Amino acid sequence: MSYKRLSEQVKELTNAQRSDTFVRNFREAVRTGQFKAIYLPGERFTMPKEYSRRGQTGSYQKDTKEMLFDYTPEFAEWFEEQNRELAVSRKGGSIKATQETVEAGLVDFEQLAQQTQEKMQASFEKGQAWANRAPSRGEPPAAVNKRFF
Repeated sequence: MSYKRLSEQVKELTNAQRSDTFVRNFREAVRTGQFKAIYLPGERFTMPKEYSRRGQTGSYQKDTKEMLFDYTPEFAEWFEEQNRELAVSRKGGSIKATQETVEAGLVDFEQLAQQTQEKMQASFEKGQAWANRAPSRGEPPAAVNKRFF
């Protein structure tokens, strides 16, 4: 049996700002008997999530009780699922493309590369169309009444 600290597992999250949700889900899984874990009396760790207070500058972090759990293949599978779900930003609903999310396989690099190519091509074509329809400097724009010139 191998044991692991909760603080070590939290460091492996793709999105550190969701560490509070992960700890809550972890404790719920322990409470329902999905995994076995114990509190380590007197030990605490600082979660990586940074909180901010309304109307104030700066941020702060929270401490939580340290736990030791049995690291099993079932837990590893559960963690991968949790990590994938928590990688999604709550506001946007989609995973932001970063080097970490690409390397973790949370986003499809090939699909994003194809979308980037399509956006660049559309932008290029739009610029070409704009350049080809622009009037020369000597004549007034078509929408302007010619009697004023």
